[in-house]
Amino acid sequence: MNYYNEIKNKLIDNEVYSKVKDYSKERHKVITYFEIGRLLTEAGGKYGDNVIDEYSQKLVVEVGKKYNRRTLFRMKQLYNIFSNEKVSTLWTQLTWSHLRLLFSLETDSMNYYIKDTINKNLSVRELEFKIKSNEYERLPIETKNKLILDDEIETTDLVPNPILIRNKNNIDIATEKALHNLILEDIESFMKELGNSFAFMGSEYKIKIGDRNHYIDLLLFNVKFNCYVVTELKVTEFKVEYISQVQKYMNYIDKHIKEISNNNTIGILICKRENRFVIEYCSDERIAVREYELV
Repeated sequence: MNYYNEIKNKLIDNEVYSKVKDYSKERHKVITYFEIGRLLTEAGGKYGDNVIDEYSQKLVVEVGKKYNRRTLFRMKQLYNIFSNEKVSTLWTQLTWSHLRLLFSLETDSMNYYIKDTINKNLSVRELEFKIKSNEYERLPIETKNKLILDDEIETTDLVPNPILIRNKNNIDIATEKALHNLILEDIESFMKELGNSFAFMGSEYKIKIGDRNHYIDLLLFNVKFNCYVVTELKVTEFKVEYISQVQKYMNYIDKHIKEISNNNTIGILICKRENRFVIEYCSDERIAVREYELV
């Protein structure tokens, strides 16, 4: 086989196809690059690793400047990474720009971002932000195991730890009120940090228990899981009494606010620091306890 001519012809065909205004052209490009990566790998095994240098020097003249050594090397990377049977086959639905962001990731992390990109229709910039913010790495180990085994995911499973809260002006956060206000300044990014299915229902949501008024820091609704989400903010280390406070609010919402068609309310307790030892003995599986980090 003349590997160079085979690669050259595939690139020329792709250049022609790319000029067609069709949604499938990006998929055609990705598959073409994958096939070229396979040919480069085979040619390298037969003629040595310098084939990339040799072929790129010809291709930049005969096909186009973008087919330089770096681009050919990435095509070879594409093949070597995504020919692995452990990688989700859904990768073929992503664009070349999306895929390049995944090259340095481990398999489990890569599979998470592939599925997340497709399910949420992420732009390249959105995917890049998620990777840079270590979204997968911040998931609880139990959630990662569920994803690997393809087990059922609960509402709180995908809430990362720590939760990143934007603090553009480096405001000193000494009180819950200050933390509350900081979140409200960019409530959209906060809800995206929790997940794409959260909707904002109210801030300092007033409820009455007995003859006293209480205020839920943030009341959210998760559309995907069809349930209310009580969110409480603390600027101190986790304490046992915080759980009972969230439970009380959750029970109130279940009894007085939620519809019959809604699932039971869940809670998210956001603290300055966790105390894993204490949490282990007073945990409630309906409540996700998470740290926060200002960024």
